[in-house]
Amino acid sequence: MQYEFFELDRERTLDTPSIGVPAGARPFRSQLLKWVGNKQRFAHEIASFFPRTAGKYFEPFLGSGAVLGTLVPAKALGSDSFAPLIEIWKTLKNDPETLIGWYGSRLKLCSKIGKERGYEEIKASYNANPNPADFIFLSRSCYGGVVRFRRDGYMSTPCGPHNPVSVESFSQRVQIWHQRVRGAEFQQLDYRDAMRQAQEGDIIYCDPPYTFTQAILYGAQSFSLSELFEMIGACKRRGVAVILSIDGSKKSGQFACDILIPPGLFKREVAVNVGRSMLRRFQRGGDTLENEVVHDRLLLTY
Repeated sequence: MQYEFFELDRERTLDTPSIGVPAGARPFRSQLLKWVGNKQRFAHEIASFFPRTAGKYFEPFLGSGAVLGTLVPAKALGSDSFAPLIEIWKTLKNDPETLIGWYGSRLKLCSKIGKERGYEEIKASYNANPNPADFIFLSRSCYGGVVRFRRDGYMSTPCGPHNPVSVESFSQRVQIWHQRVRGAEFQQLDYRDAMRQAQEGDIIYCDPPYTFTQAILYGAQSFSLSELFEMIGACKRRGVAVILSIDGSKKSGQFACDILIPPGLFKREVAVNVGRSMLRRFQRGGDTLENEVVHDRLLLTY
C-alpha cells in the first residue's frame, strides 16, 4: 500500500506510484479539530519519515487526526478511548452534513444570546451528557484550543477570545476532511487493543499524552508510558513499523524531558520543531512564549 502526502491532486489517486514529497508541494494545513498537541502544522514533516509502502495504517491515539489526514491512507484504523471524539470521526466519514449541522446550530445559539453565554450553555450541556455534537463546537471555541478535563471527566476550559469560524468555513473543512478519511475506519478502542490488530508490514503512528505536559487530557492520568513501550516491542517483533512522538526539549532546548527509552527498541531518533506550546500559553495566562520553543522527539523502530 502507498500513501499520499500534502494537498490532494485531483489528477492523482491512491495508486499513484510517486508518493514522496513532491517539489513545491504545499503541506496540508486545514484543521478540523483543535486538540492539545495537535500535529497539523508539521504532520507533513512527521510523515516524511514514514515507510514509503505499508499495509494498513494505525493511529491509536487519534486526537485531531492530523497525521492520518496528511497521509490519506487507502486503509486505516483511527482509534481513541474517548467516545465523543470517535463519534465525531465516524460522523465525518458517514454523515458529514450532520456534523456541519451540529456546529451550525451551536454557532447560531452563540450569535443569538452572546458568545460567552452560549459557550457556557453548550459546555454545561456537554458536561451533563458528554456527546459529539457539543464537543465539536467546544473544541473549536475553547481558549487556545486546549480541551482540558478534570479527573472526573468534567471539561473545564473557558471560552476563547477568538470568534469561532463561520458555518461556511467549517463546512469547507468538513468536506475536505471527508474526502481524506474515506479509506479509514474509526473505533473507540484502548490503544493496546488497536495495536494488537497490526500485522507484519503495517505501520503505527503513536502520539500519546505527553508525560510532562498533558495530564489534563481525557484519560491521560492513567496512561503508562512503560506499557506503551511494551506494546511497541511486541509490534516490532511482529514486523510492524512503529513511529512514536514523545516529549522533547522545552525552553529553547534548555530542558530535556527525562524519559528512559528501553535500549534497542528504536533504531532512529529525529527532532521535530513544533514551535511554541499553546498549552504553556494557556498555563501562563496568555503570556508570550519566546522562550518556550518545543522540540518533539520522533522515535522509529526501523
